[in-house]
Amino acid sequence: MSVIEIIFGAIILIFAVFLVVAVLMQHGKTHHLSGTIAGGAENLLGKKMGDKVDKVLSKVTSVVSIVFVVAVIVLYVLQS
Repeated sequence: MSVIEIIFGAIILIFAVFLVVAVLMQHGKTHHLSGTIAGGAENLLGKKMGDKVDKVLSKVTSVVSIVFVVAVIVLYVLQS
């Protein structure tokens, strides 16, 4: 394994953990079972602040997921 593969592997691991936490912190659109598990931002920060945090988390989650996919593709190409 080269140093670049190790670095990309670490980046992928960090982004994967962040994505799991970010998705669980967002409040679900439906308040069924996912609403009891998710919505941590609203519980910790109140309703209005929770809505703002949900919007930011949604945008950040989109960006991080794109970077995650690109990092996986780059690592796949480097391994050949």
